[in-house]
Amino acid sequence: MARRYDPDRRQRIVDAAVRVVTEHGIAGLTHRAVAAAADVPLGSTTYHFAGRDELLAAALERMNDAWLADLAERLAHHSEVPTAERLARYVAHSLGPGRAETELCYELYFAGLRHPSLRPLSSRVLEGVAELLRPLVPDPVAARLLTAAFDGLLIQLLLSGDAYDERAAVALFERVLAGPLPATRTGSSPAGDTR
Repeated sequence: MARRYDPDRRQRIVDAAVRVVTEHGIAGLTHRAVAAAADVPLGSTTYHFAGRDELLAAALERMNDAWLADLAERLAHHSEVPTAERLARYVAHSLGPGRAETELCYELYFAGLRHPSLRPLSSRVLEGVAELLRPLVPDPVAARLLTAAFDGLLIQLLLSGDAYDERAAVALFERVLAGPLPATRTGSSPAGDTR
């Protein structure tokens, strides 16, 4: 029997890996589960991905790309809205209609703690966010600070379950965008003391 030509098989396997992780978490990701979800023979998954970590990496990369594309589209969509407000709206979306995707992204993101091979992909998504923010902020340092604030706020809200206060988020992002506070002098001598 001739082998069936299937140029999209690897792509379907990656899509299936994302579905398996979405439905069953990282613990449920196996070659067998992915093969069943992709409707391919088990040997196809092991041919394209030698180990489970390679499947995880492919799923993480797919989710990162989708997440960054969505963020880029949303940041560009309302260019007349201040950056702090656009980011706060994206956090609201990520915790509301986009929550399932956000949780999955962070589950895969934190998988790098136990799977060192995934760490470069986790770092790459943060670099991707900073790249998207660079045109909107005064300098690269501000872009990294804003990325850290954005990422940290999402993590805190996902883990705590606290209600999201969009106005407080806008204030947080505005504060980061404003730059450093002026230095204050502590322990200075009273005026006129020239000792």
